[in-house]
Amino acid sequence: MLSIETYRTAFEDRLESYASLKEPKNLYEPVQYILSLGGKRLRPVLTLMAAEIFDCHYEKALNAALSVEVFHNFSLIHDDIMDEAPLRRGKKTVHQLWDLNTGILSGDAMLIMAYQLFENYDSTIFQALAKLFSKTALEVCEGQQYDIDFESRDDVTIPEYLKMIEFKTAVLVGAALKMGAIIAEASHSDQDKIYEFGKNLGIAFQLQDDYLDAFGNPDAFGKQLGGDIIENKKTYLYLKAIEFSNPDDRQKLIELFGSSPADASDKIEWVKSIYKSSGSAKATQEAIAEFTKKAFNVLDKLDISASKKQMLTQFGEQLMNRHV
Repeated sequence: MLSIETYRTAFEDRLESYASLKEPKNLYEPVQYILSLGGKRLRPVLTLMAAEIFDCHYEKALNAALSVEVFHNFSLIHDDIMDEAPLRRGKKTVHQLWDLNTGILSGDAMLIMAYQLFENYDSTIFQALAKLFSKTALEVCEGQQYDIDFESRDDVTIPEYLKMIEFKTAVLVGAALKMGAIIAEASHSDQDKIYEFGKNLGIAFQLQDDYLDAFGNPDAFGKQLGGDIIENKKTYLYLKAIEFSNPDDRQKLIELFGSSPADASDKIEWVKSIYKSSGSAKATQEAIAEFTKKAFNVLDKLDISASKKQMLTQFGEQLMNRHV
């Protein structure tokens, strides 16, 4: 097994050669732009790691890792359009830098490019990858729709929210790992188990993302701080604050999430203070630890060496303790 940084570097090298500019420029330049913005490369690194965990050289999984990253960035382009987000990883979003139509069309092209990468595998592996990818892509769309629906609902429950982030975020993390296992021709049992590990880790990752949206470092986070609060998103933080707050703070929170002031700075500070005083911020951190532990528990059942389990554990701990 190699280090996480080695996998990331190998993937970045492959991505650089893949994302070369071609004609028509106005279609592919935004694709190159979004793929060049960096990010954690969490999902493709997991695909490469999973292949080697099951005794397959990571290079065989590079095309699948690319597919996962291209699809992820496709979803970011369209999410940013729907959220009207000005920034992505500290830079202008595609629809801001170009225009709405370009964002839609370039995103569509990326979805097709993601599928196309599976053509580099033989028919059996191609079929397994495509089947998993189609299921995952549809669940991501379902998760996005739940997210949109929740903005206009006042009765969102914690189980509903967890289902939404499972579909919108966590299933792609699980699929990234399972793709590596498929390419390595691991047993179906181990394929399913490593998927469950990734799914639980993905839920923890999204809860941490929600937390950092409110309490992260704006320079390091790379996105507009308090964006979820500005957009009145019923995140885990919000739902727990509604559950835990005293009647006055609960009513104040409901009123704040029914407003869209031109200057949202006061709104953000009010909401954050309620998140802290109600115990919601602490409860969210506890949930992050809980789902990370669930992921680690799955590792005990995997038919791999202790050293390989330790590497996956280390990766999960880094995610749980991240600040960006």
